[in-house]
Amino acid sequence: MEHEVTSKQSLLDRDGRIREPGWARTRVWDYNRENIKAPWFRKKEWDYYLFTTDTFAVAFTISDLGYIGLLSASYIDLANASEHTGSELVLFPRGKKFGLGASTTDAHASCSTKRLNMRFENTEGGRRIICDFKDFNKETGASLKADLTIKTPDMEAVYIATPWKEKPTAFYYNCKMNCLTAEGTVEYGDIKQTVTHENCSGVLDWGRGVWTYDNTWFWGTGSGRTGGEPFGFNLGYGFSDRSSASENGFFYRGKIHKLEEVTFDIPVGADGKKQFMKEWTVNSADGRLKSVFRPILDRSAFMDFKLIISDQHQVFGRLTGTFVTDEGETVEFKDFVCALEVVRNKY
Repeated sequence: MEHEVTSKQSLLDRDGRIREPGWARTRVWDYNRENIKAPWFRKKEWDYYLFTTDTFAVAFTISDLGYIGLLSASYIDLANASEHTGSELVLFPRGKKFGLGASTTDAHASCSTKRLNMRFENTEGGRRIICDFKDFNKETGASLKADLTIKTPDMEAVYIATPWKEKPTAFYYNCKMNCLTAEGTVEYGDIKQTVTHENCSGVLDWGRGVWTYDNTWFWGTGSGRTGGEPFGFNLGYGFSDRSSASENGFFYRGKIHKLEEVTFDIPVGADGKKQFMKEWTVNSADGRLKSVFRPILDRSAFMDFKLIISDQHQVFGRLTGTFVTDEGETVEFKDFVCALEVVRNKY
């Protein structure tokens, strides 16, 4: 049974445990870092933005994993099924180098290396993303530059706060803010894209927590329009104790319509490996979501540093199907640009 939290409160009690696990439509938990009961190298904090149009997508990450900072940007060419991701690593940020905020209303964060300068800023009525990534593609020498002004819609978000059963002082505190819109420019090498609030939509994935070492997650996100109205979804499962809540839901007409458990049915080959580029089905246990996902490209990455291992498959494609609102209305969506991912991290 899902538990919706509605009263304002501190996230953690004095023992470092979530006071009231569950989900919320608005920010009800105050992230009180001072009550965390974990060593600095177990803390994980990140701000991740992903914006899509019908022909390309762009993503920006500032993350602090305690012993390492991962700063990255991605340019995804949906029209030609190609992508490039550039990353910079910063040793031992320990929550002190990037200015990641304690709430989703504090958009400020920044990073600076020899190749990359990136800032997330608060503006009147929204946010701004500025990225200057020199030698973004080391093979071609192409840089990546972006200057995007972000509008936050008058729409509910999905917040979730859940612990790990095996480690109650480990926790996942997260907000997915869908249906953001962006206006500005993105330049990759000699390609210049101009986007508007009408054709570019996205999500803020805002995460704070203390994680256990080995986790696999499934996540899907999409933001845009259907039937002329802002429309988006967030689907996620696979890690932490979700007995109190899921983060599954669709965003439509200003509110979140929550779903029960969701499953990504990914084809498996004769070798037992997932075939990410074949057609998936994505359905909810309550029957309110029925959909088919047709991949365009797999933004895959594998890193093995022995103690730190990351196996990622972020698959961009188009989702077609139906979902049923809380009011019982069936909403159709067709060829909706989105990203579904399967990630295993040991860190």
